[in-house]
Amino acid sequence: MSTDRGDVPPTRDPIPAVLRVSAALSWRFLVVVAALYIVGVIFSRLAALAVPLAIALLLAALLAPAVDFLMAHRVPRGLATALVLVGGLLLLGGMLTFVVVTFVNGLPDLAAQLARSIDAISGWLVDGPLQLSETQLRDFADRIVKTLQDNQSGITTGAITTAATVGETFAEMLLVLFALAFLLYDGPRIWQFLIRVVPDGPRRRVDVAGRRSLAALVSYVRATGAVAVVDAIGIGIGLAVLRVPLAVPLAALVFICAFVPIFGAVVAGAVAILIALVANGPLTAVIVLIIVIAVNQLESHILQPFLLGRAVKLHPLAVVLAIAAGLLVAGIAGALLAVPLLAVLNSAIRSLRSEADEHVLPADVHTSQPEESGPDEPGLDTEADK
Repeated sequence: MSTDRGDVPPTRDPIPAVLRVSAALSWRFLVVVAALYIVGVIFSRLAALAVPLAIALLLAALLAPAVDFLMAHRVPRGLATALVLVGGLLLLGGMLTFVVVTFVNGLPDLAAQLARSIDAISGWLVDGPLQLSETQLRDFADRIVKTLQDNQSGITTGAITTAATVGETFAEMLLVLFALAFLLYDGPRIWQFLIRVVPDGPRRRVDVAGRRSLAALVSYVRATGAVAVVDAIGIGIGLAVLRVPLAVPLAALVFICAFVPIFGAVVAGAVAILIALVANGPLTAVIVLIIVIAVNQLESHILQPFLLGRAVKLHPLAVVLAIAAGLLVAGIAGALLAVPLLAVLNSAIRSLRSEADEHVLPADVHTSQPEESGPDEPGLDTEADK
């Protein structure tokens, strides 16, 4: 009697489940890496265009509230844009002129002090614990001179390249001004034109996310500017009290470098400590080091968490990785733009995944108010909610 009932035993998949999942994740990861690589190549090829536009967007985020303020007081938009643009240029030009003049006037004293410091260091190398001979020091200086002579052609080529770079920089500055003027004058219409490519269904959510991102950018630029001012004033006062040469240009350098989180403070602080060491000696350099550390701790633990708020708050590891990636892709400009780009993406993604933003109208998001940079949904940022 046959016992065959027509049941077919299930075939066992010869590929282990772990391998199937790993393969699925691997090809998806490769697709993401390839997409990021293509974006990086396009950005590097169009860096001369993309970087000025990004800088113009940062400046527009900083100056747009001033335009809105003037318009609220019945100033026409065109006149408000012109006043803010010209006023900003005059302020920036005056500050740069003051810094350059002060730096040039202080260079002779610093050069003389540098020569004295070099003599003192040479004496310490000869009479100190190292007990180097004067012949060894002369040989070392001769090697430096010979190295410069051997690389004279490379230095000349670098100077020619620098001259060409100055021309390119001037053209990029004009592009920044041109783009900034139109962003301030016609920013809302430009945004409405851009979101027309989005299908009708998700268009409102994308509009809200875009406005949240712009609010995050405004909040970031405001907070970073305030932090930069506090850093520059704190370190500048410390350098002035200690009578370190070039205190004002160093304070201006601290202000500029503060727009590059973490790395900027390290670079500006290192320059200030080095000049203090050369000009005033080791004790003053140690005091400047303490001042720099104190100001950086004030910035990291009080100013940035208080001013940036929970919507723009980013983990320090994310900031470091973003700056490193920016340096690799676009150099100093990439390091400057990496963190605000990360803040914009963070705000946009949070808005798109938020259930609360499904019921928010684009007109209800005010980009000039930092609290509008994130959806009102507890739990997205547990650390900030605490």
